[in-house]
Amino acid sequence: MLLKTQNMENESFGQRAKRKTKSFIKRALIVIVVVGILILSFLYFATYDDGVMAGKVLRISKKGVMFKTYEGKLNVETFGSLKGASPIAESYDFSVEGHQDAVIKLLEEVALSGERVNLHYIKRYTKFPWRGETNTFVTQVERLKQ
Repeated sequence: MLLKTQNMENESFGQRAKRKTKSFIKRALIVIVVVGILILSFLYFATYDDGVMAGKVLRISKKGVMFKTYEGKLNVETFGSLKGASPIAESYDFSVEGHQDAVIKLLEEVALSGERVNLHYIKRYTKFPWRGETNTFVTQVERLKQ
């Protein structure tokens, strides 16, 4: 310890500044990396909305060049405020995470049959190319009794 103290006393101003600058840069880089990991983790895992959409599944397909993802479109018929008005067709795009085989199979069945379904979904803050083209992910399919 005494030797280290003597070396520090014998250091020139330039050497001391260089040592302190290196120490500061190392600490700053560590803080930047940790904050970056926290932000990416939040964007990847956090959801800001979950709910249910009702309608008919128009399509479900496997898309992508590098990353194959499941994408679909839900047709939602809404009625205008006037009585006797014809329905207005709206459609919503959604994604399904690849590990949800049961949900994908059920979506393919209802897309072919034209059944009306409730799609339970979550919305994430951002989209990543390996997850899907949208930030809306279907988590469950509920067939409606007709």
